[in-house]
Amino acid sequence: MHESVSTHANAQVRSLAVHGAPSVGVDLVHIPSFREQWEAPGTTISGMFTPYELRQARKKMAVTGDVFQHLAARWAAKEAFIKAWSGLIAPAPPLIASERVVWRDIEVRSDHCDRPYLHLHGEVQRLSSPNFASSLSLSHDGDYAVAVVALAQSHV
Repeated sequence: MHESVSTHANAQVRSLAVHGAPSVGVDLVHIPSFREQWEAPGTTISGMFTPYELRQARKKMAVTGDVFQHLAARWAAKEAFIKAWSGLIAPAPPLIASERVVWRDIEVRSDHCDRPYLHLHGEVQRLSSPNFASSLSLSHDGDYAVAVVALAQSHV
């Protein structure tokens, strides 16, 4: 266990890095910038989403009128997963270099109650511990979409 203590205004703040402790990743996406990237000539960003994710975003667009807020939230989830995964295995280096990540291998799905969850494929799935549990939360408001991913070692 690694522990650091800092004092600020007579209050102690403890930072713990404990094997098996949950790791959280957060990512915020500016939806107008995401849309610009999506619509840029020669872009490959649509290839970073699975057919399922694209279908789900189109279904949600039928209700909200904007496909990009849903796609941006899913992009944020992919980024947040990488951050949480990196934190979970720290202090070891990342298992996949960021430029080698196949983003389609990190898929956001929805359960029968429309709650989002992560479904991993390919090298990401192969390198991930089969013993971790994840939780995913997505939100969007105005010009921003956010995702929070929590990962923890499962003791099942």
